[in-house]
Amino acid sequence: MFEITQNGEIAVITMIHGKANTMDLEFCEGIAARFKELKKSDAKAVVLTSRGKIFSAGVNLVRALDGGANYFREFLPALSKAFEAIFFFPKPVVAAINGHAIAGGSVLACCADRRIMATDAGRTGVPELAVGVPFPTMAIEIMRFSVSHCHFQEIVLGAGTYTPMEALSRGLIDEVVEPHDLMKRALAVAKGFAAVRHDAFSVSKKQIRQPVADRYRSESQRFEEEINGLWCAPEAFARIRDYVSRTIKKA
Repeated sequence: MFEITQNGEIAVITMIHGKANTMDLEFCEGIAARFKELKKSDAKAVVLTSRGKIFSAGVNLVRALDGGANYFREFLPALSKAFEAIFFFPKPVVAAINGHAIAGGSVLACCADRRIMATDAGRTGVPELAVGVPFPTMAIEIMRFSVSHCHFQEIVLGAGTYTPMEALSRGLIDEVVEPHDLMKRALAVAKGFAAVRHDAFSVSKKQIRQPVADRYRSESQRFEEEINGLWCAPEAFARIRDYVSRTIKKA
C-alpha cells in the first residue's frame, strides 16, 4: 500500500494502493500510521508521491457504495485523522504530484508544505459538491489554508478540476515542472527544508498552522453532525451511484 525508501536524509513515501490510490479505510489508517512512524525516525523531511499515472483519485466511492452508511461512519473520522497526521506533521512534507489529484487526493496534496506537479500530470481539484457530498471539516479547513483566498469559493463551490497551470494560478499547487524533473525538484526542496534547524522549523510550522487546528475544534462541533448525516443520507448514495456510473465506471 505504501513503499518507504530513503534518499539521504529524506524519506520518500510512494503510494501504491490499487490503480488510483483511492482512499478507503485501510488507506487512511495506513498513511496515518506511516507518518506517525516517520515522526520518530531519523528522516528530516518527507516526499509524498505515487506510482503510476494517478497521485490519488480521492475517496473510494465504489467501496463506499458497497459499505453503506455504517462504513461512512467509520471511514469519515479515519479520513480526517489521515489529513490531520500529514497536515500537522512536524517535519517538512513535499508532495510530488505525478498524476491526477482529485477530490480527497487534492486535499491530500494540500496537506504538504510544498506541492510540485508535473506538466503532464493531468488535473487536480475538489469536485466533492459535484459528487453530492459536503467537505468534512478538516478537509475544508486545509483547503481554506492552502489555496489562494480569492479563488477559495470558486475551487470549493465550483467543484471543478484544473490543469497544472490553472491550479498554479489558484494556489492549489506551488510549482509546475517537467515530468523528468519532478522527483529531482521535490527532493531538492525537501533537502532545502531539511537544512533548517528541526525544532525551529517545527515550532514555526505549528504557529503557522495553529489557526487550522483552532478552527477545526470549533467548526467540527458546529457542523460535523450535519456533515456526517449528509454523507450517510440515502440521497447521497443515489448521487454517488450516479456520479460513479457517469465517470469512474465509464472511464
